[in-house]
Amino acid sequence: MRFNEKELVFLSRQPSEMAAELGMRGPKKGDVVKKRLVKLIVNFLFYFRTDEEEPLGALLLEQCRVVREDSQSFSIAFLDEAERKYLFECDSGEQCGQWIDSIIKASYEYMRKNLIFYRTEIHRLTGQDPLEQYGLSDETRFQVSWIRTMNAGCSGKSTSRMRTQAP
Repeated sequence: MRFNEKELVFLSRQPSEMAAELGMRGPKKGDVVKKRLVKLIVNFLFYFRTDEEEPLGALLLEQCRVVREDSQSFSIAFLDEAERKYLFECDSGEQCGQWIDSIIKASYEYMRKNLIFYRTEIHRLTGQDPLEQYGLSDETRFQVSWIRTMNAGCSGKSTSRMRTQAP
């Protein structure tokens, strides 16, 4: 997937769902843990040097797996490149759990699955399709038959990561 770098920089400056200075180690052999400002915005995880406004890079949180490594750290690996893991170190176990939960919920597929679930429940309770008034009831992306079992972690379509520099 291609991204317009200016649009990503603009997105990185928007209010974030979560932001904190975390230890971060990139996926390359020999990478060391460095303090980075990490911001979750929509389904992108931006990371910055702590003293800079431009992001070093961004991870698109689709088709990925989030794993708790120990009480205060977690990793993100993308399904098409499972050997390339990004490691994040938090200040506490509670903070680690919050990041994991937020990252999992940030994916398009997670939101889509919830929309289908609630659509089905509303239809079951009321007999009416809540998407019909918006002209969306026939779109295949919102059909129950398209639900895929989510892997433990992020799920969705497309796996791209924009990196402007090494972490």
